Order: sequence, then structure tokens, then C-alpha cells
Amino acid sequence: MSTAATPSKPLLATLLPLFVPLGIIGVVLMMVMPVPAFLLDFLLAVSLTISVSVFLIALFIEKPLDFSAFPTVVLVATLLRLALNVTSTRLILLHGNEGSGSAGHVIETFGRFVVGGNVVIGLVVFIILVVINFMVITKGAGRIAEVAARFTLDAMPGKQMAIDAELSAGMITQNVASKRRKEVEREADFFGAMDGASKFVAGDAVAGIIITVVNLIGGLIRGVVAGMDVSQAAETFSILSVGDALVSQVPALLTSTAAGMFVTRTATGQEIGSALREQMFGTPKAVGLTAVVVACFMLIPGMPVTPFLIISGGLGYYAYTHWNDERHTAEDTGSGAGAGASGAGAGSAPTTTSGSATAEDIEKELPLDVLALEVGYELIPAVDAGMGGTLLDRIANLRKQFALDFGVILPPVRIRDNLMLSSNAYRFMLLGTEVNRVELKPGFLLAMTNPSNPPDMDIDGEETRDPVFAAPARWIKPSDRDLAEALGYTVVDHATVIATHLGETAKQLADQLLGRAELQHLLEVFSRTNPKIVDDIVPAMLPIGDVQKILRNLLREGVSIRDLRSILEAIAEVSGATKDTEQLTELVRSRLGRQITAAAKSEDGAIHAIVLSASVEDTFRRSLRDIAAGTGGALDPDEVRRIGASFEACVQRVRDQGRTPVLVTSPELRRYVRAFAERRAPHTTVISYREIEGQTQIRPIETVTNQAS
Repeated sequence: MSTAATPSKPLLATLLPLFVPLGIIGVVLMMVMPVPAFLLDFLLAVSLTISVSVFLIALFIEKPLDFSAFPTVVLVATLLRLALNVTSTRLILLHGNEGSGSAGHVIETFGRFVVGGNVVIGLVVFIILVVINFMVITKGAGRIAEVAARFTLDAMPGKQMAIDAELSAGMITQNVASKRRKEVEREADFFGAMDGASKFVAGDAVAGIIITVVNLIGGLIRGVVAGMDVSQAAETFSILSVGDALVSQVPALLTSTAAGMFVTRTATGQEIGSALREQMFGTPKAVGLTAVVVACFMLIPGMPVTPFLIISGGLGYYAYTHWNDERHTAEDTGSGAGAGASGAGAGSAPTTTSGSATAEDIEKELPLDVLALEVGYELIPAVDAGMGGTLLDRIANLRKQFALDFGVILPPVRIRDNLMLSSNAYRFMLLGTEVNRVELKPGFLLAMTNPSNPPDMDIDGEETRDPVFAAPARWIKPSDRDLAEALGYTVVDHATVIATHLGETAKQLADQLLGRAELQHLLEVFSRTNPKIVDDIVPAMLPIGDVQKILRNLLREGVSIRDLRSILEAIAEVSGATKDTEQLTELVRSRLGRQITAAAKSEDGAIHAIVLSASVEDTFRRSLRDIAAGTGGALDPDEVRRIGASFEACVQRVRDQGRTPVLVTSPELRRYVRAFAERRAPHTTVISYREIEGQTQIRPIETVTNQAS
């Protein structure tokens, strides 16, 4: 019986991961073990190959993170060069008296051919290379890497919060957010490592100088001791020392240049060649003017004509050809647009491609955002995270808190600027309709006062009202913030004002935010842990539309639907008695008594309530009986005015005490009284005695009467 052969990995692919650690160990051992000259030649060739490869990779990659191993490569390459310096020094001092080829042919070639065998020229070239490498390239690249690492680390929390905000707003998925977080972490690690890698290159340059001096002095002494005369020892060991210095500085220069390109090209986002071609030669006018200026150099007496003529002619030809290309492209675009316009004007049918694109563009504009925020251009800094705005983070936290408080997932808030708005204004849109509009004062902070605990003294500023709660406030300068807070003011910036206003607006619109799709999603989430309850109720007992009406009724009065289990169980128990959604809402409210009571309690555990006088309750009951009997039921307008005025006065006095107004009434009157109170004080909580837990105390602090004040 034969079995299918399992494909095996190539031997080279299996052994390759072992080469790197073994190679690094071998590099370290080279510093203490003798290496023959032929092997030194091979290793010097490897060092040159690595530096050229790293340099070319730096030219062709598009993003620094595409070669995130670069700092490690710099460390390994630097270690290899230092090990080769130690090895070559050992060979020079041991066998230098045997001739200039004693340390290998690579060093001899650099010492004789590259600098013509002239020791002075070789030393000068070496010193120039060291200065270029150490003082210019390495120092500049190190400074850029240091600044980039610092700013990258400082910006890391903001980037992470921006990703969390986009995730919370529904703009990206969890997988995309995880990928972007890893990229942020990799970027911070990369630039931090680049900061350290630049120190390796700088240290390598210093080590090269010291090793060269040691080779010169030590070689001269070694040659004299070995019986060579001074001039012969100086010539031999100088050539070897200079050759060794140059053969190590060329790879170091290439590596440090590559490091400089890595840290200076983060803004281009493309290959350096493509970026230079597009950005330096992308403007034919500039190239043409450069050709003219270069041609003017030929007019200077004594200047060679040929090089300037070649450069000027090449630049001029490039500018001329690309100028014509741009002009023809513009003419083609213009004629195409004109033809399209004339065709449309003549009534000709558009092409399929054009018609599909237009239809798609129109269709994209059709859907309305459930909730949107539009801002004037002066408020953009409060919204844009790139300009230091914190609104996105606040909205992300608001959505989480709103879900915890009300059991409803606040839809993503679409934020956009609107030039039609006043520059310092913002507005909230619900399904394309404006629900709130406020103007702020750019460059100022809002200092709010607590009516129940006013500040000890006023502060300079423009008097205004808090746009959210209409409390007395002032616009103050940012420099006065500490003074205002010390005096007892609550000072907030524009982002806080907008976020708080959005939260209050969402509470007021909570019932309208719960659409059929949102309810279906809530039921699906709930059914993962309680599938039986959902199946028994929807649609067996009530259609989903009626369940939506009940939940909307609860949300309209600020009752959280997060306890969906209790709500659905209550519906299952009482839906057999009635199908009227208003009556079902009242019955469900009585089952949520513990939750409603907790929300209405004060800090002392009691409910400080506004109550109706006996005569007012009788008035409402009489009206309800007449409505039920079909004999009228409308209240006397004068009596309505007196009750309304008394109610509004009671609510105002409760608010002045720093309390939330709570009106307690009989169960059969609650709906009717709620409708009456909603027109006069919409933020008043109206509950019935049936909804209050038995052990909770009710302390009447205000009484609504029908007596004229």
C-alpha cells in the first residue's frame, strides 16, 4: 500500500536559518583566532557585498519598515568590519615584513592601486572619508534618527487612541485595527533601533581611526625589530595600514549613507529614484530655467564649454519634451470634457461607462447618516486628531458609555466640515435633519458655574450660557483657566462642549436611534445566550414592530433597555392580557421598578419628589373618565394654565437646589401626567407609586396645585 509523499523543504532552506547565528559566532571568534590571508580576502569581499546590497536596498524600498531588520544588519556589518580590522592588524604586524601582500590581495590593491601607492595621498583620502562619514553623514543621520524616535514614541499613544476611535466609530474592522496597532509598534521599535544603530556607525568610524594609527606605529616598530630599515618599514607598513583603513571605510561609508537615506525618506512613501524623478524633474519650467542658468556659465571667461553645454542641452531637451507632453495632455483633457458637454447638451445618450459611474456617484449620496456632526472651519482643530483635537477619542468613550447606560449601540457619528455653517458653529444632524445648532467662541474656553454653588467672585470674560444645560457661563482666555478653576468654575474646551452636547442629544434622541435594524441586532446578540426567550416572544406573541414601540417608549423617558432579559420576560408575562403597546409599556415599567427607583434616588437613598395635590389628581382623573366615556375630557384652559404654572415653578425650585426633578403620581395617571409635563419641562422624570420599591422612602418637597399664584 503506497502513501503519498510529503513534500520536503530544500536542504538550503532548512540550513539557512542556522547560517546567521553560526556566522555571528564565527565573526566573534575571528577576533581571537588567526585567519589566513586568502580567507581574509574572501571575508573582505563579503563585507563589501553586504554594504553594497544594503545601500541598494535603501534606494529601492518604498517604506523604511519594508527593511525593518536594517538596525540589526548594521550591527552585524559593523561587528564584521571590526573583526576584519582586528584580523588584518594581526596579519600586518605578524607578516608585514614579508611584503605588502602578506595581509591579502584586497588590502594590497586598496593600498597600491586605489591611491597609487602614495602613502600621503592614501592617508589624506582616508581622513577625508572618515570626516565625511563621521562628521557629516553619520552625525546628521544620527540626529534625524534621534528626533524621529522621540517624536514617534511621543505620537504613539495618540496613534493608538486614533485607531481605537476609528474602531469604535465603526470605520475599520478589528483585524485592520490590530494590523495598524502592530505597524505603529513596529514603527516605534524601528526608529528607536535606528537611533541606536547610528551610534554603531559613529563608533565604527572612531575605531577605524584608532586602528589605523595603531597599525602605522605598531607596524613601524615591528619592521625595525624584524631587521628592516626605517624607510622600507615605513613604506611597507604604511601601504598595508592605509589599504586596511580604506577597505574598511568604504563599506562603512556605504552603510552610513544607507542609514541616512532610511531616516530621511519617510515622507516620500516611494522609491528614492521615483521620488527624485517626480519631485525634481516633475516641473518642466524649473528644469528649463535650470538649463538656461547652466548655459550662462559658459559665458564666463576660462570656463570649459563642453561639460556645461552637455548638461544644459540635456536639461533643455528634457524640459522641452515634457512641456509638450503636458500641453497635449491638457488639450486632450479639455477637448474630451468639451465633447462630453456638447454631447450631453445635444441630448445624446451617455456611454455605458459614463452612465454607470454617474449613477454610482449619485447612489453613494442617497443613504443618510443616522447621526452626523458638521463643524465650521474654525472648529476643525477640535475635531482633527492631527491638529491635537480630542473629539474622536471622546466620541469613542461616549459610544461605550451610552451602550452601558441605555443598552443601545450609538451609531457611528459621521464628522465633516461644512462651509455653509458659520465658521465657529457646529450642528447635529439626525437622518439629514438638523436637531441642534450652537456657536462657540474660537480661542476661548467655557467657564461654567453651578447655580446651587456659585463661585466666590466673577472672572473676566464674555457672559454666555452653557449650550448643553443652559447654565450661566463665561468665555475666558486659556491663560485664565487656573484662576477660574481656583474660583470654583468648571472650565472645558470646545471638544468637551461638543462631546457633552452630543451625549445629551443622543439621550434625547435615544428612542429615534433605535431603528428596526438596530433592534434586530440587539435581539441577535441577546439570543446568543438566551435564544428561547426571543423565539417565544418574537413573533409568536408580538411582532418585532410592537417590541420596538415598547422599547422606544422606555427610551423616550430615559429608561435603559440594557436589562433586555427582564423586559422580554415582562412582555411574555403580560402580553396575554393586552396587545396595546402603551399599556404594555406601563406594565413593563412596573417590572423594572428596581432600575427606575435606583435612577430616581438621591444620595440619601430617598426620592425627593414633586407630588400632585388632591385637587389636581381629581382634575386629571375626571378628565380621563370623560375621555373613556366619550363625553369630552378636555381640561379647562384656565385650570391648565394654573396647573402648568405651578408645575413649572416647582421644577425650577427643585433645579435650583441642584436636584433632578422627579414627579411621583398614581399608576393610572402616569401616562397622562407625563404627556402634560413633557410640554412644559421635558427633562422631568415622571414615575408612579407602583414603580417604586417598597422600602424606598418618598419625601415630597414640592406640590403642584391648581391655585392661582
